[in-house]
Amino acid sequence: MPESRFIQRVNNFRIRYLSGHRFLYVLSAFVGLGVGLAAVIIKNLVHYIRVVLQNGFQGDYSQYYIFALPVVGITLTVLFIKYINKRPVGHGIPGVLFSISKNNGIIRSHNLYSSIITSALTVGFGGSVGLEGPTVATGGAVGSNIGRALKLNYKEVTLLISCACAGALSAIFKAPIAGIVFALEVIMLDLTMWAVIPLLIASATAALTSYLLLGQNVLYQFNLTEQFDMGQIHWYLLLGAIVGLLSVYFTKCYIWITSIFEKFESRWKRLLVAGGILGVIIFFFPPLYGEGYEVVNQELRGEFFHLFDNTFFEGWTQSFALLAIYMLLLIGLKVVATTLTFSAGGIGGIFAPTLFIGANTGLLFGMVLNQVGFDVSISNMALVGMAGMIAGVVHAPLTAIFLIAEITGGYELFFPLMLASTISYGTTRYFVKNSVYTVQLAKRGELMTHHKDRNILLMMKVSELIETNFKTVRPDETLRDLVQVITKSSRNIFPVVDEKNYLKGIVKLDGIRHIMFNQDMYDNTLVSDLMHTPEWTIQSTDQMEEVARQFSESGRYNLPVLQNGKYLGFVSRARVFSSYREMLKHFSDD
Repeated sequence: MPESRFIQRVNNFRIRYLSGHRFLYVLSAFVGLGVGLAAVIIKNLVHYIRVVLQNGFQGDYSQYYIFALPVVGITLTVLFIKYINKRPVGHGIPGVLFSISKNNGIIRSHNLYSSIITSALTVGFGGSVGLEGPTVATGGAVGSNIGRALKLNYKEVTLLISCACAGALSAIFKAPIAGIVFALEVIMLDLTMWAVIPLLIASATAALTSYLLLGQNVLYQFNLTEQFDMGQIHWYLLLGAIVGLLSVYFTKCYIWITSIFEKFESRWKRLLVAGGILGVIIFFFPPLYGEGYEVVNQELRGEFFHLFDNTFFEGWTQSFALLAIYMLLLIGLKVVATTLTFSAGGIGGIFAPTLFIGANTGLLFGMVLNQVGFDVSISNMALVGMAGMIAGVVHAPLTAIFLIAEITGGYELFFPLMLASTISYGTTRYFVKNSVYTVQLAKRGELMTHHKDRNILLMMKVSELIETNFKTVRPDETLRDLVQVITKSSRNIFPVVDEKNYLKGIVKLDGIRHIMFNQDMYDNTLVSDLMHTPEWTIQSTDQMEEVARQFSESGRYNLPVLQNGKYLGFVSRARVFSSYREMLKHFSDD
């Protein structure tokens, strides 16, 4: 095939001219370029869809169209997934983490385009989510498929996926440093120096591609008009705690609403109910329409009256109490609108909603302080609130600090960004151990962390370690039958199963050695009299960390594996240790 010849030529070129890590450096540049192009395509598609909709829905009733447009976009997304793509499309980062932990770094090739199309339809029509997650999913697919095509090992494929994710965040936000930090903090699992250079290359290439094709303007426009006053540091610490609690609310609300709609068996019922509620919320609160980047940019300039434009609450601007209540409603309902967008079937990311909530929270906090007599910069508070929300919701304080500093040019506020992000992260972690991205993976035991030993155990599967060359016997058979089985076996353990293969017990050779040559007992001694019920058993669905714990606590060298009570085979301590050593080499060998 032409592709195989091309791959062969690439590998031949690699062997001749690019030995060692240099080949990965080249690949990381191509990955960064591919991810940068993907980010440009997604942003341009969303912009084009919005322009078409704005030009097509003008007039006296234009404000009513935002009730239906998000539902239309999500419907088109669901139709594309069901009838064109015919495979599910994930929301981005959780899918990437799952592919690394349980799918050997494999991300299906349809993710190269499916996340772009579905997110453009969802966000372009006003779904209350962002584009970061789909860009990361597309980037992950780029890295995974390049690695698989070139037959790279698991660690190299994982590195390319991490490079792609760094490039995705770098390109979408034009924040190359934040992209690298994000990959190290959220995606990368085993940091070594050999991984840093590819991450730098991929992130810089992706950002450069975005700059060349989208211009040099940063996503959020922020001009520092008031210098940070060390005497106000306590207000930033308090803000960090507030957005930390809001991050807890975000995570728990997201999980709760998602669990409600997961009970709906029909996707069309989910679309109708969740989409209908979403339309009503956006109709009454138009600032929740779409990503909200324009809204946040105005708030970073200290402006907030635009939040009331074309709403039923325009008169509330005359009262500070009513204004504060309206902003609190916006903050609380943004989480609901985002989750409803996902529950209805939309595809997007949570970075943009998180930044929206953080900016509004910081802005409101600053306004309240000014109202009671403390002179603070509400735009600075909005900026720091954004960082605190990212740190809390994503559980990535370093990413939050560098992302906000880069995308706004707000390096002068680096110190309060650090403090607020740290406080927010610590507050959130006290109540919620996992982020929105990882909570479902952790619940299923599929979450990889920076703990190498645990990650290796997570990658091992019980089904791949089962040994089946153990001779079985029936409980109603005699000692004579058992001795005949023993003579044909190389094992010293004999599982006792019934006619339906349910495990009834175990006979150990050491336990019957004293009677196995006593022929007087051959015909009047049953296997059921000789067997014992195993104290320790492994279920086929158990994680390897649980298997390792059982071996450690039991002191056994072999443990039976069951599936719904039925006997499958044994797992041996030696087999587990051997597999662990092979996986360790596979995982860490440079």
